[in-house]
Amino acid sequence: MIYSKLPVVFLSVIASEKSGTTNSIIATYILNHMDEVRELGIKEMADQCHVGVGSVSRFCKEIGLRDFVELKELLNSTDDNFETYLQGGTLNARTEDYGAKVNRSIDMVTRTLCAKKLTDLCRDLRRYEKAAAFGLLKAGCAAVNLQGDLWMMGRHIYTNISYDQQIEYIRQAGKDSLILIFSYTGAYFEYEKGKLFGGRDKREWPRIWMISGRQKTYPEYVAKVLEFQSPQDQASHPYQLLYVAGLIAQEYASQEQPQK
Repeated sequence: MIYSKLPVVFLSVIASEKSGTTNSIIATYILNHMDEVRELGIKEMADQCHVGVGSVSRFCKEIGLRDFVELKELLNSTDDNFETYLQGGTLNARTEDYGAKVNRSIDMVTRTLCAKKLTDLCRDLRRYEKAAAFGLLKAGCAAVNLQGDLWMMGRHIYTNISYDQQIEYIRQAGKDSLILIFSYTGAYFEYEKGKLFGGRDKREWPRIWMISGRQKTYPEYVAKVLEFQSPQDQASHPYQLLYVAGLIAQEYASQEQPQK
């Protein structure tokens, strides 16, 4: 997993909340003071954020945690590192090296993406009136790009930056909805605890496509998977997903044109 739950949840809060809101203030403080926060109690952290203890407790619940204790556990288990690939040499040499890595990852998608599945996904986009595309952090860029491309063809799909709001949309969606999940590692649903649809009849679930660079076993509510081979590193993420989003838009457009 490239990202642990902490940056997924906290950066989502910062990106989706208005600047200056209580949740944005708390999330920003935690991300900027990771080492210090690990040693703070709830009252000490509230004081540092200039909010009440109740605000910190509500923040924990609103981002999907049980309480402040689980927040501390999450902080102490997080160890995210930026992968550095380009060292030494000139800037031009490092730039060429990085570009080569990205290009190889794009070629990997071209060689391994299943054309039939891509066609089927686009047919579903035409068949379902309600559709949404989601992704976390960098993967969210692919969802937004696809939304923009489809909009220019008169096809509106919904997306949202907030992970909490994404999950709530999926939870409320019915069998008449199509949902595309861009997830480089395929770990999208692993950040969510509990049963997504509770005791709902499977026939009432939305149709979910997972678009991922990793072959793995997905939850039973994932109906289809559009997979491609991937080095699973930060250099090729999100470029592979952005490329796939572009291919989806291109195939969607081609299905409108009469075959010669």
